Amino acid sequence: MSMLSEGRPTKQEENLMKSADADATTFTGNRALIVDEPLIFETGSPDRSGVDLPPAPDVECRLGGLDRRAPMAIPGLSEAEMVRHYTRLSRQNYAIDVGLFPLGSCTMKHNPRLNEKMARLKGFADIHPLQPMESVQGALELVYELANWLKTLTGMPAVAMSPKAGAHGELCGVLAIRSALEARGDAREVILVPESAHGTNPATAAFAGYKVEDIPANADGRVDLEALKARLGPDVAGVMITNPNTCGLFEPDMKAISDAVHAAGALVYCDGANFNAIVGRVRPGDLGVDAMHINLHKTFSTPHGGGGPGSGPVVFSEALAPYAPLPFVEKNDNGHYYIVEEETAEDHHGSSFGRMVAFHGQMGMFSRALTYMLSHGADGLKQVSEDAVLNANYILRSLEDILDAPFAKSGPCMHEALFSDKGFGNGLTTLDLAKGMIDEGYHPMTMYFPLVVHGAMLVEPTETESKAAIDQFIGAFRSVAERAKAGDELLKTAPHFAPRRRLDETQAARKPILVWTEPEEFAEAAE
Repeated sequence: MSMLSEGRPTKQEENLMKSADADATTFTGNRALIVDEPLIFETGSPDRSGVDLPPAPDVECRLGGLDRRAPMAIPGLSEAEMVRHYTRLSRQNYAIDVGLFPLGSCTMKHNPRLNEKMARLKGFADIHPLQPMESVQGALELVYELANWLKTLTGMPAVAMSPKAGAHGELCGVLAIRSALEARGDAREVILVPESAHGTNPATAAFAGYKVEDIPANADGRVDLEALKARLGPDVAGVMITNPNTCGLFEPDMKAISDAVHAAGALVYCDGANFNAIVGRVRPGDLGVDAMHINLHKTFSTPHGGGGPGSGPVVFSEALAPYAPLPFVEKNDNGHYYIVEEETAEDHHGSSFGRMVAFHGQMGMFSRALTYMLSHGADGLKQVSEDAVLNANYILRSLEDILDAPFAKSGPCMHEALFSDKGFGNGLTTLDLAKGMIDEGYHPMTMYFPLVVHGAMLVEPTETESKAAIDQFIGAFRSVAERAKAGDELLKTAPHFAPRRRLDETQAARKPILVWTEPEEFAEAAE
């Protein structure tokens, strides 16, 4: 029976078409609308220009000998060529508007366009940090209200809004811990970091001048409570713990951990990067946490792809609130908002360890986050975390029969499902499976992290994906996993249908070629 009469090709016909497609060639090198886009240097030439400019007037040079001696070696393109080049490149991007992003909430989930619109409102987007406070009362009120939401959601009495990202927030919390210990004359030198914590946690502690010691995970992928208790002593300043942790699991002993740490005279820092899984369900302050950063760009709406921008406010317990950094926003009895700086800190915040940055900044982050909160409301934020956890568990239970899920038997996961490469055939690895997922039309999941699992694959669907979208992802993931377990040799050269074939990632990292040279020089550099 023909394909036309059925409407869909059979599996055999699909395989035949794929085989034919793989062998097909075109004059341009393009594959239909997937354009084999050359470098801009290969398209244009220095002797052309897309604009007509009058000759430069013959005037005395005022560059002090720094004027250019030779023409710039940049390509000349027409306006249309330039627009097409960058537009075609943009169409090769994978984005949340294109499909499901298994990388999760940092921030690879859909966020309403309303939030972007609010961030661009006049009075938020165009203000200057040195404007008089009387002229930015609306912006200060927004920061003040957002701070109150964060304190309410975490059950903490104080918050520093100035840290610029998660790791910056970690440093803020650790510096507050150091200040509190120094204030009582307690010179402790060690920070304990569980194996299941984010990699930035030990780096932050070391940067702050502390010695870092690991605490092992138990068989369930959680902190070994007895090992932690055994290590606590007068030299331990604090514990940096990620909850939910990097295995996608909630730490049920969190309160017991905090009690033990406090009994030993130390303090508890919680990495709040995974707050998206528990917002509206758990208040970290109730678990004995002394400081925790919150990634606004993960939990409360701002696209964070490409490394920025970020925002990492830090909430503090009563023990650390006096040591929070400046500046912060206060409200007087007349309803007037003002910024507490060094000049007035003695009346409000005499023990502050100082400043993290010159200004609050990140106004766009604040306006997006508050818009997100007000749009959802308390009940909506609770549903966000519930749906994120539901989606992750649906993926975990749908794939645990085909993929090794090392902690599947230790209870439900939280915001992300964790798998390993155990059982792959023919020397295939997690990287090979990830490249196969590109051929299926998906950006790969987080790979080789956390380090406690060999060949880790960490999948975070977030709350914004429908069951239909997740079912399609599960089907694609299962298909590639079956090929990996069967030792499909083709996965070693995947992707086959992407605009570019597989790169030598080791050489790309160790010997990157970052500048254009002529082809023969390019070949020599590659060698």
